[in-house]
Amino acid sequence: MSGQSLLVPGELSPARSVPGNIRRPEYVGKPAPAPYTGPEVQTAETIEAMRIAGRIAARAMEEAAKLIAPGVTTDELDKVAHEYMCDHGAYPSTLGYRGYPKSLCSSVNEVICHGIPDSTVLRDGDIVNLDVTAYIGGVHGDNNATYLCGDVDEESRLLVERTREALNRAIKAVKPGRQVNVIGRVIESYAKRFGYGVVRDFTGHGINSSFHSGLIIPHYDSPHATTVMEPGMTFTIEPMLTLGTHDYDMWDDGWTVVTKDRKRTAQFEHTLVVTDSGADILTLP
Repeated sequence: MSGQSLLVPGELSPARSVPGNIRRPEYVGKPAPAPYTGPEVQTAETIEAMRIAGRIAARAMEEAAKLIAPGVTTDELDKVAHEYMCDHGAYPSTLGYRGYPKSLCSSVNEVICHGIPDSTVLRDGDIVNLDVTAYIGGVHGDNNATYLCGDVDEESRLLVERTREALNRAIKAVKPGRQVNVIGRVIESYAKRFGYGVVRDFTGHGINSSFHSGLIIPHYDSPHATTVMEPGMTFTIEPMLTLGTHDYDMWDDGWTVVTKDRKRTAQFEHTLVVTDSGADILTLP
C-alpha cells in the first residue's frame, strides 16, 4: 500500500452562496430534516424529476473530477461542483444538511465517507472519493465515485476497480420480489474474494423528495434487511470497501469517518429505481 502520511484536517473556506431563485430543501437552516412519511414507491413523475436531479449530480461530479491532480485542494473541487449545480438551477443537497458546511463530500485515502472539502492538497498517489447530490424539482439525485490522483499504487488501484465492480454486481441483483439483503449479499461475497472489509454502519438509503427516507440498504448480508423490492422504489447503493477493517473512527468535526486501522477505502454510488425487470440508474451523466 502507498506510504502516504495520514490526513489531518485542513482549513475551511467561507460558506458558498446559492442564488436566491434556487429552491432549497426544507432542512436548510434547521438542525435536522423533517422525518419522511411518504411512500418508498414513487410516481412516474417523481422518478423523471429524480432523473433530472441525478443527471445534474453526475455531471457536477464529472466536472469536479476533471480537476483531480496533485497540488489541487479538495476545496477547489467543491467550488466546481457547487457552481455547476447552481448554474443548472440545482441546490447542492449536502450544503446545510444537518449543518454540513460544503456542497460535496471529498473522502481521501483512509476516509470512508463524509470528508469535508478544505485546504487539503491532493498528492501524487492519493485516491479521492467525490460524493455529489443535487436537489431540483423537489427531489434529490445522489452519486459518488472514487478517482485516482496521479501515479497510484497497484493495491489501491485494484481496490477502486473492484469497488466499482461490486456496485455494478449489486445493481444487477436488484429485482422486484427480492429482499434488499440480496444487495449486501452480492457485495459482501464479492469483497471477501479479495479479503476486503465491507463497511457496515454506513449504508445505502431510500431517496426521493427526502435526502434519506428511512429505507436502509446494507452492503453486507443483513438478516434484518427484509424489505421486499417493488417497481418504483428509489434508493441508493453505495458500497464502501476497505483494505483492512470495517471498523472506524470519527474526527472531531462530527463528519469525517476514517478506517480504524487507517488503511485505504473506496466507494461508488448510484441512485436507482426498481423496474419490472431489474433496476434503472437515475444518476447517469
